[in-house]
Amino acid sequence: MALFDEAVSSGASRYRAAEVMNVSERTLKRWRSERGVVVEDRRPHAAQCNQPHQLTHEEEQAILNTCHQPECQSLPPSQIVPLLADKGVYLASESSFYRVLKKHEQHHHRGRMKPCRTVPEPTSFTATGPNQVWSWDISFCPSVVRGQNWYLYLIMDIYSRKIIAWEVHDEESGELAKKLLERDLLRENCWHNPPVLHSDNGAPMTSYTLKARLTELGMLMSYSRPRVSNDNPYSEALFRTVKYCPTWPSKGFKSLSAVRSGC
Repeated sequence: MALFDEAVSSGASRYRAAEVMNVSERTLKRWRSERGVVVEDRRPHAAQCNQPHQLTHEEEQAILNTCHQPECQSLPPSQIVPLLADKGVYLASESSFYRVLKKHEQHHHRGRMKPCRTVPEPTSFTATGPNQVWSWDISFCPSVVRGQNWYLYLIMDIYSRKIIAWEVHDEESGELAKKLLERDLLRENCWHNPPVLHSDNGAPMTSYTLKARLTELGMLMSYSRPRVSNDNPYSEALFRTVKYCPTWPSKGFKSLSAVRSGC
């Protein structure tokens, strides 16, 4: 800190002086308290001193021996500590139990349930030209019979907003989506250079049939973020335009041929 203060008082900028010292400027600020007193180094790789209440090796071994006992080996520390307290025994806090078990690699997931995992964020893609990223979705078209719907399959290019293809069927199926996509790749001359296909997380979009075929074709798959219903804006916006058209029947379609004719 004396060298840093000397450099700054001589006219050097603070960030340049910190760069020469190979120390972050934020670290230098933390080293000096509000009263101007230099405090100790608290960086992770700094030499750690022994804490006054730090557990000794014997105390850690006592915790491990307790957790290895038959009546405690299947219990978590949140139950072991109260169980010992009922007997009038106190070895350490619950968090210390967890810390010691983790330190000695004895804190692992057990049971039939899958352990919690961190789901990575979906990869985003940017289109700088046509046939680089396609967006597709399925929207229902209601009929005059309550509970009966037909389904509009739509694939569009997000750069040119071109409707690559659309079809209307009486069911949502990954097999139908696969056939539609194969015809579109041939029609757009993208069979050997397929674009990225973006969709939401619906059942037809994540079906094994479609995924297997996309893998064979070498197409990358892009999905919406979890629990984000409007993360496929291009297809959703076009569906809204279609359904708010004045010719769209407000009471539903009478037949499958009527849906195809209307679309």
